[in-house]
Amino acid sequence: MYLSFTMLLLFISPSFSSPSTPKNNDYIVSSTAPFPKKLTAENLIRGLNLFPKHSINIPKNVPHFVHGNIVEKKFTFPGFVDSDPSVKELGHHAGYYSLPHSKAARMFYFFFESRNSKDDPVVIWLTGGPGCSSALALFYENGPFQFSKDNNSSLVRNQYGWDAASNIIFVDQPTGTGFSYTTDDSDVRHDENGVSNDLYDFLQAFFKEHPQFTKNDFYITGESYAGHYIPAFASRVHQGNKANEGIHINLKGFAIGNGLTNPEIQYKAYTDFALDNGLINKSEHDYINKMLPQCQKAIEDCGIKGGGACENARSIFLEIFDMILAFAGDINYYDIRKKSEDLLYDFSKMDTFLNLKTVREVLGVGDVEFVSCSGAVYEAMLEDWMKNLEVGIPALLEDGIKVLVYAGEYDLICNWLGNSRWVDAMKWSGQKEFYSSPAISYLVDSEEAGILKSHGPLAFLKVKEAGHMVPMDQPKAALQMLQDWMQGKLAVRTK
Repeated sequence: MYLSFTMLLLFISPSFSSPSTPKNNDYIVSSTAPFPKKLTAENLIRGLNLFPKHSINIPKNVPHFVHGNIVEKKFTFPGFVDSDPSVKELGHHAGYYSLPHSKAARMFYFFFESRNSKDDPVVIWLTGGPGCSSALALFYENGPFQFSKDNNSSLVRNQYGWDAASNIIFVDQPTGTGFSYTTDDSDVRHDENGVSNDLYDFLQAFFKEHPQFTKNDFYITGESYAGHYIPAFASRVHQGNKANEGIHINLKGFAIGNGLTNPEIQYKAYTDFALDNGLINKSEHDYINKMLPQCQKAIEDCGIKGGGACENARSIFLEIFDMILAFAGDINYYDIRKKSEDLLYDFSKMDTFLNLKTVREVLGVGDVEFVSCSGAVYEAMLEDWMKNLEVGIPALLEDGIKVLVYAGEYDLICNWLGNSRWVDAMKWSGQKEFYSSPAISYLVDSEEAGILKSHGPLAFLKVKEAGHMVPMDQPKAALQMLQDWMQGKLAVRTK
């Protein structure tokens, strides 16, 4: 099965009449991208399993829970081949933690101890969607493994996996995503605050089970719609620490990759990015921009009224985005260097692998269905989409929490321009100094891998030769970025 990558968006929106004939007459706009007529949006969704048979992930036979709260297994994936036999002795864990503030939710995770040292920081990765499993990142971006090119059920070591520099957790969230499940549909969260509370409960359970890691530095990372989750989650952890709740979590920073964080600023940047990259011309740019005041008013209403006003704001944005794509022609909005047909990233190896009986047995997931991207979670989060999550970040910066925002230069959907603009506009004590700081070359092996701005605890990195998925497109640079950032050296790697 080919899986269209929806780390941020796959929505069905009405088509529109453009002021002039779009460049791609052989295509129809039936979702956020012009798809070939033979590939309808309905068929694409079925291929995604975005709307599974169950409204949420409800298994037939749930795994057994030790003490009613935890089930965890140390495991080795079948089919894993590595030239270094010592790697197999590393701690690879998988399991479930119950969430005490839910009715019946169980959150699934993978945890891989660092290849370098157990004293390395603990990093948690959140995939976006909303509703897509973090296994996508584990197997295709920055996890310890990659699939063998010759065997769909065989794994090889990922040289640039982030476990080379950290003890890393990949968690399936919100509930209903990946292997995470509940037997009560009221546990499906509807906003980033509910998600962050669940993740905080998850962390408390994790560090209770692994107390040897509580002294380690802790970092939150993720991608795409996780630009909503991450600031809320970081704020919740910081709040818990200040209030002396439970186990103290040694939060040092968080990083957002190609994220959706401040929609109002980011959506205004779409036409400018498209014009700068030759996707539209000046007259098309000016025509589409006439809709921006309406979109801005709708976003303001969303912030005041919530609910249906937020869905209305989202629908207006979709019209703007659809216009850009219709004018731009045959492009992949996750990587504008590619054609729209390349939206069909092939993640079939992951689905096949995680459904193997031998794999399910070593993971201890019982009959829980693996849901790559959950339609139920996606639908539940629609009213959350247009909220501004940048508002909580300044307080974290003022308390010395490090923030890294990075973006691949060829992503349209969460483009670097919109991300740089909200970072520049964010009001905090170092705003003027950050805004006026020089943009410098970021080097990896003496080659320019990106353009960096930084001041104090805040850094922004535009990554060269990358689209929406930076660790997939530039794995070496992404690993170096993580190491430099955690070690406080990110701004030092200059010419």
